Amino acid sequence: MDPREARSLIDRLNGDAARIARRFELRYRAIEAERPNVKSRYGVCYADGRIRIRLRHAATGRSLKYSSLVNTLCHELAHLRHFDHGARFKAFYLRLLDFARAEGIYRPGPVAGAAEVGAATAMARASAPKRTPAVADAVAPLQLRLF
Repeated sequence: MDPREARSLIDRLNGDAARIARRFELRYRAIEAERPNVKSRYGVCYADGRIRIRLRHAATGRSLKYSSLVNTLCHELAHLRHFDHGARFKAFYLRLLDFARAEGIYRPGPVAGAAEVGAATAMARASAPKRTPAVADAVAPLQLRLF
């Protein structure tokens, strides 16, 4: 990945992170690109508020889709409030993702290999009532295509 392309992605993520953080009263120090040699995670949130996000697929080296980067961003922003993966973290992470989706920041594509998901299913999802934290844990997020 060209350094200018990486900088552009990080700048875009910073702008989107600022919108999400402002809405949920979260404070972070910086959004940074993860080092290219890190293969074990897509993102990390440090106690000092720094967030690092991997921009490339670990095995192929191809750029990840922006929706995947935003998904990771929301996950790491949720750690600013809950530094674990418990039920409260999961519910909050889904609230961040729902907000990002409603604001047009998070726009995942269709589920990989799910061409049979038709317009009726998409309309049913769109008209579904807003999830509450109690229901959010029971509803699995859509599978993402990472690149």
